[in-house]
Amino acid sequence: MPGMLVLMGSGETSPTMVEVHRTVARRLPPGADAVLLDTPYAFQENRADISARACRYFAHSVGLKVAVADGVSGADWVFSGPGSPTYALDRWTASGVAGDLRARVLARRGVTVLASAAACTAGLATVPVYEIYKVGAEPHWRGGLDLLAALGLRAALIPHFDNAEGGTHDTRYCYLGERRLSVLERELPAGAAVLGLDEHTALVVDLADETVRVLGRGALTVRCRVPGPGVSVAVLPAGTRTDLAELRRLAAGGGAPSVPVPVAVASPGRVTLEESARECERRFAACLARGDRVAAARAVLDLEAEVAAWAADTEEDAGGVGAARNLLRLLITRLGAGRAGDAAVRPLVEPLLALRGELRAQGRYDLADALRTALLRAGVQVRDTPDGPRWTAAGSPDQARKTSR
Repeated sequence: MPGMLVLMGSGETSPTMVEVHRTVARRLPPGADAVLLDTPYAFQENRADISARACRYFAHSVGLKVAVADGVSGADWVFSGPGSPTYALDRWTASGVAGDLRARVLARRGVTVLASAAACTAGLATVPVYEIYKVGAEPHWRGGLDLLAALGLRAALIPHFDNAEGGTHDTRYCYLGERRLSVLERELPAGAAVLGLDEHTALVVDLADETVRVLGRGALTVRCRVPGPGVSVAVLPAGTRTDLAELRRLAAGGGAPSVPVPVAVASPGRVTLEESARECERRFAACLARGDRVAAARAVLDLEAEVAAWAADTEEDAGGVGAARNLLRLLITRLGAGRAGDAAVRPLVEPLLALRGELRAQGRYDLADALRTALLRAGVQVRDTPDGPRWTAAGSPDQARKTSR
């Protein structure tokens, strides 16, 4: 099977990358042997849960049956994602997996998909993200897997290149910021470049014909130290199609891309969960401001649907599923503040009761209880009976309602 190397800046198990995964999976033979290396996050207590969510994502969204493994020998498709780059490097080196991954790319066979922390290990040097950003170590490199050497690229790969979680402080370049990135660039060997992959963005390299595509929402940035201006920077936005020869030229400080750069991408990909959550919150606030509590309830339901769609996402950064669930609880509480008139109660209560039933069926009792509390604050009392939930609004007769499943 012709080989592919796929590197992702983030979003590897989110709706934004589904089409990228499907495009790659179409190249696989029927019944392909697909494995997930959980090494980057194997130190976490919720290791099994992360792996289970990732396997469900690939099964349900991509149509690929994936098994967790500790080796890659003979696998048609290999995936590894979030966690600690250095933790993964140490264990892959000790176990021989590092050599096996290099051999896959060098032989140009099989599909290798590395994302986030795992993608950070792909170059000649690796950013120790945890040690620098979370522990406070001085900026330094660790030796990488150097899979890119097989492609003729002398480069370090930095995912999360356009990260903006810091707000008041610079967290671009995988939480390094401009100052620390500049320090690290000066420590790279002469002629080595930095490949920066934005979040929810993929670099897809066909190892057979050496074609290169940038897919997703952001861009691939190629930075290289050169005499004179200091750093040569080339940006290849999503939608770019080129080849390895051009990428090598840019990585050697070749300046601006010689391939046509797309002015606009026809389909930039699905919005992120953080963007969807902000839009739902904006709609919710606008509906409450004009007194339309039914429309506000619809915004809450839309946000819950987005949380469910992103439930498999293994990223745990700001703006992820946890933050969206917190916002959902907040909106539910705000929805329950004040009392709705009897005429507005039924269209507001019935979809929320249906949602509560679905949450209980999924075992998500914390959100179901928050919904019940919000309804109580709005003057709607919910009682669970053998025949289904019944609700009573202040000043109205008892209303029977069976929860939709």
